[in-house]
Amino acid sequence: MYEYHYVKIGLGGFFTSKPNSNNHEIIASKAKEGGRFVQIFAPASTGYGDASYFELIFEKKME
Repeated sequence: MYEYHYVKIGLGGFFTSKPNSNNHEIIASKAKEGGRFVQIFAPASTGYGDASYFELIFEKKME
């Protein structure tokens, strides 16, 4: 059985879609904790065609 963790990454303001956090560092950190990166999820876009955030999904085997 697995447990799942979700890390929400906000994206910049109106004129930029740059992430507010470094997703590479987050993935490396979760891997050190035993988490396995499974997927990146981007929600439906806003009225302007850009997503306002995305989520990194990790799984970890339950002990």
